[in-house]
Amino acid sequence: MKPTLYESVWDAIADTPQEAASMKARSKLMMALSEVISTRKLRQKEAAELLGVTQPRISDLMRGKIHLFSLDMLMDMASTAGMSPEVTVSQSRVKPTVARRAAVSPRRQVTTELSA
Repeated sequence: MKPTLYESVWDAIADTPQEAASMKARSKLMMALSEVISTRKLRQKEAAELLGVTQPRISDLMRGKIHLFSLDMLMDMASTAGMSPEVTVSQSRVKPTVARRAAVSPRRQVTTELSA
């Protein structure tokens, strides 16, 4: 049996392409926020005050509990931290003829870019 190759770990564990795209974007935001907290050497309580959330939410963020955060919440936290989160949408690299044969539309890839 030929092994299945995935673009990312999120594609492998998500049930749908939409869920994988959301998890990719959320994980990038969570990593960027964690990096800001670490770089600024903030305690969790200080980070919570900066981001307008509770200390347990910062603990969840630092532990990577992705299922507890919505994309909206993470975008708000990044903006509050002075970051400039942006969403970039790019077309899939699937050839249109392949997509027509498979009777599905090309999948769109969503990426999140952050600038501090």
